[in-house]
Amino acid sequence: MARLLADRPTDTLTIGDMARQLGHSHGAVRNAALTLVRRGEADQSGTGQPEFRANAKTAAAAQTAVISPPGTHAPRAQAAPARTATTAAATPRQTGPIRRAGGQLYHPRELADLPDVEALNRLRDADVPVLLYGPPGTGKTSLVEAAFPDLLTVAGDGDTTVGDLIGEYSQADSGGYVFQYGPLVTAMTEGRALLIDDATLISPMVLAALYPAMDGRRQIQVKAHKGETIKAEPGFYVVAGHNPGVHGAVLTEALSSRFSVQIQIGTDYDLALALRIDARVVRVARHLAHQVELGELGWAPQLRELLSYQKTEAVLGTKAALANLVGIAPVEDRDAVADAVTKAVGIKKIAPLTLGKQLPASAARQPPGSTGSAHRGRPR
Repeated sequence: MARLLADRPTDTLTIGDMARQLGHSHGAVRNAALTLVRRGEADQSGTGQPEFRANAKTAAAAQTAVISPPGTHAPRAQAAPARTATTAAATPRQTGPIRRAGGQLYHPRELADLPDVEALNRLRDADVPVLLYGPPGTGKTSLVEAAFPDLLTVAGDGDTTVGDLIGEYSQADSGGYVFQYGPLVTAMTEGRALLIDDATLISPMVLAALYPAMDGRRQIQVKAHKGETIKAEPGFYVVAGHNPGVHGAVLTEALSSRFSVQIQIGTDYDLALALRIDARVVRVARHLAHQVELGELGWAPQLRELLSYQKTEAVLGTKAALANLVGIAPVEDRDAVADAVTKAVGIKKIAPLTLGKQLPASAARQPPGSTGSAHRGRPR
């Protein structure tokens, strides 16, 4: 990367320019370029699509060899044919956890006889968009973050606008207005993966701005910015998340038809046990999930709630954690959840976590070993 910039000292190069010349993925090129900038060995410019240029330190950086872990710079274009020629049975299985960008660990699960992260990468190489659906808290976002380190995310809701996807004008420090590109444009120009989370909460009219980038055109027109045409670089990929049970979530035919592969995501209760979450609580969650499948109940704790239970138990104790588990259940399902928890742990009654009586000031503030009210009211 540094050598390329040093050889063209008067040029400013985009991520796409450098990826094409180096033969590496856009995500790898972007990470390397930003590393050079952070170390002061290259300059970055551009308010929308970033551009990079050599500076006085770039030539010296080009002379220093940096050894990266094997596979770090494997070009996506070269990886795809190799994967196509390899049968699923012969693929090495990645059974160990993967560290996501935020530092959390993701434990791969099986999908079509492959580790799920490998399956998603194969679909990306083949440019097959994926829709992940299932209850909130089952790990949809975690899976995508583990599979695609170059991921950009749009958190969808009813207020999401076209500007949130494509970009909009914002006021600069100088007082004028400058157009700031949105995550869709950034993902397209840098060849990155884009997650549209809670896509079915976004207005269909807003989502329509995304569709030209996903079909054979692979381009969009930014009408708000001089009618500019943005073309998708190789590596650009769209994956979406859908929570069917969430109020207001509507999976339209137009949205569904854009995603050739749709994968149901549920909680892996065996993983919850492996993570040392209280087996009694996992058993309750599994039982409630079965009732949800039968249509007898509308809610069951998913992996997110089970991990939250584990953390709460470590801080406040088992009784408070159980009370909180009951309290986060929807009101209409709370009695059934409380009954299941009560039977599983053998406690007579479990109510939602609630504040009790006010503690006396002396009890709340009195240091250990104090004699209480012996000196109350006396001047010191």
